[in-house]
Amino acid sequence: MADCWNTDTGDAVFRTRDVVKNLKIKVRIERVTSTAALSQHLQQQVLSQRDRGAIELKTLTSQGQTGDNEEELVVGWQEKFFSQYEMELFQNEAACQTPLDRQYHAEVKALNKAKGRRNCRIFTYTDHDRYTNCLPFHQLPYSTELLNTTKSSPTFLAERMASVRHRRQDRRTIDCSIPKSRIINWEPTEEFVKGRHVVNNTMQTMHIMGDLSPPGRLGQKENECLLVTIKADGSGTVIVKPDFNKGKEPYRIVTGGEKREVWRLTVENVSTAMKQEEKEREQNMYKDLYVRHKEYLNSLVGQDFEMPPVGVLRYLMNGEIVSAKGFEYDNLYIHFFMELPNNWSSLPFQCLSGVTQTCRTRTSGKDSVAFFSYPFSFEAFYMCEKESEESIPQWPVLYFKVLSLDSWQRYRTEGYGYLLFPAMPGKHTVTCHTWRPLQTGTVSALRRFFIGGSPELEDHSYVRIPGTFKGERLSRFGFCTETTGSVTFNLHCVQQSRAFVDANMLKKRRQKVFDQLGGFSQQGAVGTILEAFQRARRKMQEARETLPRDLISTTSQLQIESSA
Repeated sequence: MADCWNTDTGDAVFRTRDVVKNLKIKVRIERVTSTAALSQHLQQQVLSQRDRGAIELKTLTSQGQTGDNEEELVVGWQEKFFSQYEMELFQNEAACQTPLDRQYHAEVKALNKAKGRRNCRIFTYTDHDRYTNCLPFHQLPYSTELLNTTKSSPTFLAERMASVRHRRQDRRTIDCSIPKSRIINWEPTEEFVKGRHVVNNTMQTMHIMGDLSPPGRLGQKENECLLVTIKADGSGTVIVKPDFNKGKEPYRIVTGGEKREVWRLTVENVSTAMKQEEKEREQNMYKDLYVRHKEYLNSLVGQDFEMPPVGVLRYLMNGEIVSAKGFEYDNLYIHFFMELPNNWSSLPFQCLSGVTQTCRTRTSGKDSVAFFSYPFSFEAFYMCEKESEESIPQWPVLYFKVLSLDSWQRYRTEGYGYLLFPAMPGKHTVTCHTWRPLQTGTVSALRRFFIGGSPELEDHSYVRIPGTFKGERLSRFGFCTETTGSVTFNLHCVQQSRAFVDANMLKKRRQKVFDQLGGFSQQGAVGTILEAFQRARRKMQEARETLPRDLISTTSQLQIESSA
């Protein structure tokens, strides 16, 4: 028998863009115990004896008996159906205390006059009813196990939640004489705790109930059973427990008491489906809305794209100091700054230097690595003042110094290095090796270990080419250094110039060197061509020097004659 019942009674969560008031649910309950089986057996006997004229069929197939065994009802969202108990309760006007009770009293009177009550056993508790929050959401009576519905009672949390939804209605205005700084109430009352220490749920709840009382005794509160719970919020989320059957087996409900009766529950979604024309109309409406929103955003941004002036290159770099490894001591940090060559400039508020956080190293393979992940950004502009076809721009340089810090707040210089900004736009991962000045002797090593400090460079640009150097050759002969670790950078470079835009669209003549070259992204290729030309020229001069003098003079005479 367990195979013919649906045992999956969990929550089902749905997302919808339609309004929740269009939700329609068809609930059907049917008694399947021995009483119903006996009734069906008697009906079959009547059918067999009807031909003989022994008994009439109307005596056992009355309308009341059929309604006691099964019932089917279509329920809408927050649609109120009264139970037999509520019909008897709200008939008495003296029992109505709240405006909602008086409204129900008027509806019950109208139903009694019209005699149009559609339900008998199935009824609902809407979100406005005071019974809604007293029913625990997780205690459902349908299961493969027998559950005594008469012993089910609301939990402690359910009792506290019963007063939450009506908190805003009962809230009073705040007295202006009470200071707002008094936030903590050291002696809270029980009503204060009930009203403020429970989280307010923003979802609306609806319960579809069933009166599973024996025939002829409807309206007893202890025989009410929770069939379906529906929750919905304003964002289009609908929670149904249990889920719709969708062609599966029905759920089983077992009542308590002396007569344990079994009922069959079927839940179906009978909401009106949207027509194809309405779907297309809705899709067109959303498309129109998105197009209007896009036009609105475009109007805020504008049509003019920010461009640098003619003859100016804009260089943006978003960098990251990733890690440092191979250094002698722990607790590393990096001090860095940018140097701008000639014809380069930056914004007035642009910071050209920075210091990372102190980072401890950890073992990765055979090296001790300090992971910084320190981001920095840089923006500069290049404008060549003197026009020269052979002039190649010099790129900015990032100089950095790696230092270590001990527990006595003493720092040591671990290494110097530099990074030349990439000439090609895009992403670059660069690893720069460092070195530090070395002072020979044991005293220097002892001073570095016990006192801290080490020889430092007065000019950090000495790592590459000093800014004060104006000679032709730079000699570091006799300068003792020691190779230390390495620092890894991640660079994302962007270049912006009118040279990348078609001249016909701009209707302007290219005026600068990098415009003629097609942008700085091609400077690397141009530099390679110039170097190859210089090498070929030197080789030609060397070959010419090795030739005999008479051959050189003959060649020069031939050149003179040809020119004449």
